[in-house]
Amino acid sequence: MSREYLKKATLTAQSHASEVHDTVKTILADIEAGGDAKAMEYAAKFDKFEGNVLMTPEEIEAACARVPEKLKADIRFAQDNVRRFAEAQKATVSDVQLEIVPGFIAGQKAIPVDAAGCYVPGGRYSHIASAIMTVTTAKVAGCRHITACSPPRPGEGVAPAIVYAAHISGADSILAMGGVQGVAAMTYGLFGLPRANILVGPGNQFVAEAKRILYGKVGIDMIAGPTDSLILADATADPFVVATDLVSQAEHGYNSPVWLVTDDRDLATQVMEMVPTLIADLPELNRDNAAAAWRDYAEVILCADREEMAACSDDYAPEHLTVQAADLDWWLERLTCYGSLFLGEETTVSYGDKATGTNHVLPTSGAASYTGGLSVHKYMKIVTWQWATREGSKPIAEATARISRLEGMEGHARAADVRLAKYFPDENFDLTADE
Repeated sequence: MSREYLKKATLTAQSHASEVHDTVKTILADIEAGGDAKAMEYAAKFDKFEGNVLMTPEEIEAACARVPEKLKADIRFAQDNVRRFAEAQKATVSDVQLEIVPGFIAGQKAIPVDAAGCYVPGGRYSHIASAIMTVTTAKVAGCRHITACSPPRPGEGVAPAIVYAAHISGADSILAMGGVQGVAAMTYGLFGLPRANILVGPGNQFVAEAKRILYGKVGIDMIAGPTDSLILADATADPFVVATDLVSQAEHGYNSPVWLVTDDRDLATQVMEMVPTLIADLPELNRDNAAAAWRDYAEVILCADREEMAACSDDYAPEHLTVQAADLDWWLERLTCYGSLFLGEETTVSYGDKATGTNHVLPTSGAASYTGGLSVHKYMKIVTWQWATREGSKPIAEATARISRLEGMEGHARAADVRLAKYFPDENFDLTADE
């Protein structure tokens, strides 16, 4: 298939990754060895905050009181949507059991992890929605203890709206600590917190790398890179809406890729002309981020037809995938690799990022080719169990003994032999691996 790049990225999400890895590895090792004191040392250096690290109930109450009632209503609206969607997800997971052979029962149980650590970005932007997305789903899953961790601002602490969102969503503790030190504190159980069984939530490249390095010592939602978004648009799409949506996602950060894939050259040309003007009209921080992301990471790809567009999208496996094209049912059936899908002009990634109920913690950097985003299921362990009568274990034991011997695992075979000998002493069994 031929794909014409009308705009080609000069950098990728993996650019400069090795420098970040070395820095994060050093910080994690220092904090693991030095505990609370070393974490506080890094917090003083990076967070520049001198207040309580673990917020008291009184501090949480005071922060919540500072949130305007109008914003509280919006946060409650979004949190209710996320909670109801998470509850619907949880209903899809059930305990099951099956009689494998008469008298031998095997089953499945879904058990929530004990402690969840939810990272909520608060640096460039106050990610109120991330507090809702991560804490609410952990609460619905049934986690016993949930820590929300967010960077404090010098002299202010954690943004009051983040505190309010985390509090009403069910956080048991709120940790005023950012970056690698915050992730480490939850992982190692510092400041009297329980050790997290799973770390979730978005963050900058340092937070993402900390989670990647710690994976195995602790569970994580996914290995994440910078947020990315792809729009599939045909001749029926509104170029201004397409351009606006691209810019809205590019403002996330200087290294946040956005991609337009289309089969209409005129649409592509119009969008490319509009984007710089839309970026220039943003506030300074947003403008600088979006300008760098568009300059260095954005791509505009022209395809022959919608099938080639879909194939191109699946190759990119974007975190956010928007379709602004005719015949939305066809696209829903055809597309297979994305974190979250937004069908039609009437919805947008911004809706999913903030308030629709679907989770905005999603796979990036092509990970959508093999995993989905954060959900109730990520906080739950699917475990199995079995129980048998003596008669029910009989055919299982025979097969186990013979298969084990064929594999050369005599110890396994004898664990089956001993049960057959004990339960059926008057019977003879052929337990060899011979023909």
